[in-house]
Amino acid sequence: MTRPALLIVFAALVLAGLWALGSQDLTLQSLRGHLATLGDYQRQRPVLVAALFTAAHVAVTALSLPVAVWLTLAGGALFGFWTGLAIVSFASAIGATLAFLAARYLLRDWVRARLGARAKRIEAGLARDGAFYLLSLRLIPVMPFFATNLLMGLTPIRAWRFYRVSQPGMLAGTAVYVDAGTQPTGLDSLSGLADGHAERPSHRAGCR
Repeated sequence: MTRPALLIVFAALVLAGLWALGSQDLTLQSLRGHLATLGDYQRQRPVLVAALFTAAHVAVTALSLPVAVWLTLAGGALFGFWTGLAIVSFASAIGATLAFLAARYLLRDWVRARLGARAKRIEAGLARDGAFYLLSLRLIPVMPFFATNLLMGLTPIRAWRFYRVSQPGMLAGTAVYVDAGTQPTGLDSLSGLADGHAERPSHRAGCR
């Protein structure tokens, strides 16, 4: 398949995802409703639901759709802390790497036009600190998650190193959201998630 054809397919997937999201009410209340619906089915077919959830999380992250945090919360609610953390950690790292590859081979000109100023900072940071610079961006997210994925695609860093650094770098933040998802009724808003998580004791022992 030629590059223009791949670009058309990629754009179509993004537009389809955004169209699908446009009809959804993305609130904590709606998340609880969807989880209640999925709960029984997940108990009957846990492997199938885990596989479908993983594929959905990979796709959402790869396409940079604005629902990854909701899926991370859902991962904790559906699978419990440890299983949810494993699923979300691998899915988000794989999806981030696919976004990285799309930026490198399909969207280079678009990413540079939209995020060019940040690209220079990324390149300078990598030249100075190497992969440690990427790790610092993952541990202290001063730049949006999707922007880091795309901008790294413009740099010489290898895809395998990007993946190996990104997964552990994102683990702490992922754990916070997955753990919060194990107690979704206690969440009032995403804006207060970090503070609420710090004050609330973990109930991992009671997770499925």
